[in-house]
Amino acid sequence: MSSLSRRSVLSLGAALGLASVAGAVPAWARSAAAGTSTATDPWWVWDDAVDRLVAALLDSGQVPAVNSAMRSWVNNSDPLPGGLPADLAAYLQQVNQLPSWADRTKLRLAADFNRRKDTYLFMLYGLGSGIMSTVIPREATAVYWSAGGANMKDRAAKTFTFGYDLSEVSAFEPTGQFVVTANKTRLVHAAVRHLLPRSPHWRAANEEQIPISNGDILVTFHSLGTFVHRKLLEWHVPMSAADEDAFLHMWQVAIHLLGVRDEFIPRTWAEADAQSAQVLTPILNPTPEGKELAKELLGLTAQVDLGVTRGFLNEFVRYVLSNEIGDWLELPRDYAAAALIRTGWPAYIAFREGLLPVMPAGFYLFDQFVRAIAMLFLNNGTSPTSTPITIPTANRPEA
Repeated sequence: MSSLSRRSVLSLGAALGLASVAGAVPAWARSAAAGTSTATDPWWVWDDAVDRLVAALLDSGQVPAVNSAMRSWVNNSDPLPGGLPADLAAYLQQVNQLPSWADRTKLRLAADFNRRKDTYLFMLYGLGSGIMSTVIPREATAVYWSAGGANMKDRAAKTFTFGYDLSEVSAFEPTGQFVVTANKTRLVHAAVRHLLPRSPHWRAANEEQIPISNGDILVTFHSLGTFVHRKLLEWHVPMSAADEDAFLHMWQVAIHLLGVRDEFIPRTWAEADAQSAQVLTPILNPTPEGKELAKELLGLTAQVDLGVTRGFLNEFVRYVLSNEIGDWLELPRDYAAAALIRTGWPAYIAFREGLLPVMPAGFYLFDQFVRAIAMLFLNNGTSPTSTPITIPTANRPEA
């Protein structure tokens, strides 16, 4: 979506009353809607310091050596590995820490919340957010034409590594791994920003000149954190106000670590919902690249023994996202499975949460399905640490 059309969307959001939610629309959205300076528009903000560093590493052929050196850098408390170029080491030393405003009490509560609600989180991240990414045009084309798009099993495993490390009980603790994982991901994003503009296929599919802006990362956040929070509410999963606040704070810290400026990060779930309605919902659309990615992702998922039919898997994706998205992705219908999911999944949740005294019919079917998706999310069939996040050195081979 171009900056002009995006501003039109923001103006439309204001016209529809999104700005009526007190404090819901951040300053950048108001200024963008008014057509003011692009300096406060997140789609014109990238990650300049790390972008320059990684571009120099790519152009000088140093990335393979950097990847080799960083392989042993895993835990948040690990010292930086030796063998890194001095300017990269200085940069990582500066950013490899929590922001000053991070609340460790909230982060620990978020970790406990992830543990208590992991059943639903795995399902929503895997079959919701993961498949939604294929109908976010910029994200789908960036993934497809980058190196990762040529090997989706490896790309998915690296994405699972990111999600696994974020969901771990010790994610932000010294013994955890997410701070390091986030910074490695930030380096990957910088490489993609340098490499993708060289691809004529990517340029033909996009209006933007440089991928993965702060705005693009915010869109991805809304397809993950905001979407998951909203579905938990829709599914009537019990959450305390403190749980919800902690879950948001975890994501606030996460996207800060990915290089999003603090001024762009939603302060409340009301603000996140309003921002999502402005920047995510209007842009969802199928693309040839996205359809191919969805086919590959669902194919990888179907290779695991889920205990259900492929029709059930397709219908669960439709249930979590929408029939419109299911039609975009050309997912064949299974109306018997759809009826079972519509009635069985709410009952499954109610029983698990102690809100239904009698085990519903189909409980074990859903339970086996959930466990299989969880195992796929947790390790993709291997140890999470066996698929390290590495800086790419090229685009998709045919790009």
